[in-house]
Amino acid sequence: MASSDLIRDLTGSDRKMRVGVMAAGDGSSRRAGRAIVSSALMMTSDVFAVLLALIVSLYVGSHTAPATSGLRHIMTVAGISNSGGLGYLVWFVVTLLVVSWHYGLYGPIQLRTALHEQRMTAQACLTAGLLLSGGLYLTEGYHVSRSLVLFLVCFTAVILCARRLVARVITYREYERGVNTRNLVILGSNHISVALKEHISRRIHLGYTFRGFLKLPGCHDPSSVQDEVLGGVDQIRQIAKQYFIDELVIAEPCSVEQVISILEEAREIDMDVRVLPGYYESVTADAPIEYLGDFPVVALHRGHVPVFAMALKRVFDIALSLSALIAAAPIMIAMAIAIRMQDGGPIFYVSERVGKKATVFPCYKFRSMVLNADKIKAQLAEQNERAGILFKMKNDPRITRVGRFLRKYSLDELPQLFNVLQGDMSIVGPRPPIASEVAKYEIDHFRRLEVLPGLTGLWQVRARQDPSFERYIALDTAYVENWSFWLDLKIIVQTAGAVMRGTGA
Repeated sequence: MASSDLIRDLTGSDRKMRVGVMAAGDGSSRRAGRAIVSSALMMTSDVFAVLLALIVSLYVGSHTAPATSGLRHIMTVAGISNSGGLGYLVWFVVTLLVVSWHYGLYGPIQLRTALHEQRMTAQACLTAGLLLSGGLYLTEGYHVSRSLVLFLVCFTAVILCARRLVARVITYREYERGVNTRNLVILGSNHISVALKEHISRRIHLGYTFRGFLKLPGCHDPSSVQDEVLGGVDQIRQIAKQYFIDELVIAEPCSVEQVISILEEAREIDMDVRVLPGYYESVTADAPIEYLGDFPVVALHRGHVPVFAMALKRVFDIALSLSALIAAAPIMIAMAIAIRMQDGGPIFYVSERVGKKATVFPCYKFRSMVLNADKIKAQLAEQNERAGILFKMKNDPRITRVGRFLRKYSLDELPQLFNVLQGDMSIVGPRPPIASEVAKYEIDHFRRLEVLPGLTGLWQVRARQDPSFERYIALDTAYVENWSFWLDLKIIVQTAGAVMRGTGA
């Protein structure tokens, strides 16, 4: 039975109780799943940090100790000999992970300040170092150099502190650009709702972008928030699609029937729902308290987010784009020279494109058209060969001789690998549209903006020559709804074949 059917079958006070249990269980289980995956990824990065610290420690130790002693120490700590050095290393890693978890270093960065995180990281490394020293003493590991242990603890602390600081700075800069933030709406427009909105808007590090208020039937909105009211609670589905809403916070009392209706919508559109505690004691009595900045909230529903798969996709994007940039560097230099020699104009063409959740970013390409291409485009509007809002001409007179070659083999899009490294794009995804195209979108078309745009996608490998805008949107929507890492790999292989055949023009 579907969850919505189950809810409709609940009646009376038992209905309230069972909805509360179901909502709390749904939210807490998904929250736990996300937390486990996120913590596992951070723990893995800490393990690599310890291994890097070990390499640095061995290098420093080999230059501060006699050659024979240094070699013996290297073999001991690396576990090459039979002295149990590998066991000590594993003990240090395990204790560091356990202590770091106990200090809350594997939770969301919003729950701790940068200074507190640095202090706890150093303290975790010191505690793990003391436990390692205690283990060496109890097992009589006198053959292991104490100076090497000291180096390992110190370099681990330095590397982990630096890694967490850099990660925090990068995250904050992404939040300032509107990247990787969660779009949030508040149900209600009372003084608590306004206070919550101001709290979120002032604290960028929370990672939220406030989109607006939803109003309840029969409620009159204060004049101070009328411009920020997106619509009524009965328009949740439309508003969620148009503004890419990730989370709704109930900050004003409404009936249990309305809450049930909201949860039904949230399950269908995969949106988080949280509520301020105290409004529905019978519904949230057993639910754990969370915090949205300084405001306590209770989760009623958690949307599904494939954290591990998305992290894997991001790692793959970085690795592949870096490798491609290194391999293609000579070709890109040659293309840059050819473009400059042709007409003396700029090498790159930078256009403002609309990315994930309608964020705008500069998209890089090798210039393949004449200098005044944008002005000429208006004169060629009647010769557009695409249906709908897209523009495409087979024999576009704006394309230069060098540009025609670049487009045939899709070489003009190589600079977008830098967009992939910056996190504005992915290797695979819907192509990034321009603002004038998005302005003509219907509500259902916004579905393709729910993921990062890509260098290639389903449309490029299946229907690139199809002039139908509906086909274009249908393939992008199918990609969003059926995404998997294996689908990305399949599209990449098919794209490579299309590039080799020269069908990119």
